[in-house]
Amino acid sequence: MRRRIVMSMLAGVTFMASTLLAAVPAPAAELDQPSAPSPAQAGEPAQPPAEFGTDWHDPLTAGPPVTRPDAKSCEVTVAEAQFRDFTPYKGTYTPPRGCGDRWSKVVLRMDGKVKGRQFDRLGYLHIGGVEVFRTSTPQPSPDGIAWSVEKDVTRYTDTFRHSRDVEMLIGNVVDDTYTGVIDVKVTLTFYEGKAPAVPDRVLTLQDGTLTTPRNSESIVAEVYATGSGGGCEEYWYLTVPDAAPYSCKAEHGPYREVQIKVDGQLAGIATPFPTVWTGGWSNPFLWYVIPGPRAFDIKPVEYDLTPFAGLLNDGRPHRIEVSVAGVPQGQTGWSTPVNVLVRQDAKSRQVTGKLTVHRASDLANSSTYTPGAEHRLDTEAGHRLTVSGYVDTSHGRVTTTVSRKLANTSAHRWTDGENTDALKATWRDDETVTVDGRGPAKAARTHRTYTMDGTTTLGAGDRLRTIMSLADRAAAVETRGDRRTAWSRLDDTYTGDATYTANVPRDQRHAVGTTTEHYRLYGSGGCYDRLLATVQGVVTKDRGGC
Repeated sequence: MRRRIVMSMLAGVTFMASTLLAAVPAPAAELDQPSAPSPAQAGEPAQPPAEFGTDWHDPLTAGPPVTRPDAKSCEVTVAEAQFRDFTPYKGTYTPPRGCGDRWSKVVLRMDGKVKGRQFDRLGYLHIGGVEVFRTSTPQPSPDGIAWSVEKDVTRYTDTFRHSRDVEMLIGNVVDDTYTGVIDVKVTLTFYEGKAPAVPDRVLTLQDGTLTTPRNSESIVAEVYATGSGGGCEEYWYLTVPDAAPYSCKAEHGPYREVQIKVDGQLAGIATPFPTVWTGGWSNPFLWYVIPGPRAFDIKPVEYDLTPFAGLLNDGRPHRIEVSVAGVPQGQTGWSTPVNVLVRQDAKSRQVTGKLTVHRASDLANSSTYTPGAEHRLDTEAGHRLTVSGYVDTSHGRVTTTVSRKLANTSAHRWTDGENTDALKATWRDDETVTVDGRGPAKAARTHRTYTMDGTTTLGAGDRLRTIMSLADRAAAVETRGDRRTAWSRLDDTYTGDATYTANVPRDQRHAVGTTTEHYRLYGSGGCYDRLLATVQGVVTKDRGGC
């Protein structure tokens, strides 16, 4: 693909398994249906135009809505702003009145609208310095679009109990060409009721250091890692070593790994999700209505640091470093803000302990370049880490063991001039967290698989075509002793095929495109299944039910 048109760039891990398991919604018959059914949902055949026009369906995703309890609620507006540049919105959050300070659920909702012409943009929301939401934006139609995103943010309850400073930014550029002003409103809705088991404290780093309460018995770090910033790290999975003739270079090829260290010692490893923003792969027509998985609600990478609690609980600040292995030295392009979620032992003034096992394999990363009429880069990479440690709590000694195994294979093919550019890749991130204390040991196993299979070609008449399949899959199971206590399986698969004439004004692109998203989530808590399909920006299918 030609680089002049190729990329519109963006300026206890037990929580992990339980988050996936808790995401299983009620059975399909009890689910809320979309508030405005499409003609396809209502049983009327949708009639797509011959090509994209100046308007299309508002962006939507097939993922489940956030379930809400039947309880008294209070709503607080957190931010309301129009983003035209890189000036952040700043305000003050005040806890809700009339719903107490213990809530059964807290739901964040962002409503946005934009019209004209604009790139995809990356945004964040901080409350009291805690990053509670990270998102990216859809690209607008000339006539304008509106969209919304909801997120369960109950885990940040500690942050919401007191008045806090608010900062939000969706960095944007508005000029004679890029006219889209991004208009957003963010609210929090608090539902009164019995509070779930949420972290007692939500902490942020201070000058790169962390000081935990001395009675911390569970410590989980979450990192909202995103590759972006207008350079090749937005497309890190396509980078090649210097020896290969391709426009995006990285000394060690396309493998990326998000690492966290405690006082210089490797404490956690994770695979970043290969998020594709809504201008990705040179073809915004793929993403106008249905974005790729996670694009609107960027999930953090999570690490259970409880094996290090004995070290961290000494009352002193400890250095916490997050880095992305594989990024060329000195090159920017990744954002890695960190929150730390702590559960405390209310009956102890100090919880002591020790790290007992730290076993890391060498990071394997091999890329083989094969020249030819069609160049090829084959990559195999992987890494393993096991850490274990104990804490002596008021209810006895508890040992936590975290094992993580990462693996990546990819085949990148391209021609001279990059008029054909293709990638087929798989990433695996397998994790087991075992907690052994009083009673049978508890284990949470999560197996994540991400896949990407995409090809872009620039053919006769500058007709650019992109075919894409992108999947986010996970299987999670929790056990206590030999008994399975909960399980779930997720499969969120996007497919698309879009073609347009490149390097011409917008009204001469004659674009066509079909997209689908099939989101399936089922397990011990119920099931959810929804399929969306579009043609030329018109929703032709919206089918739900298990």
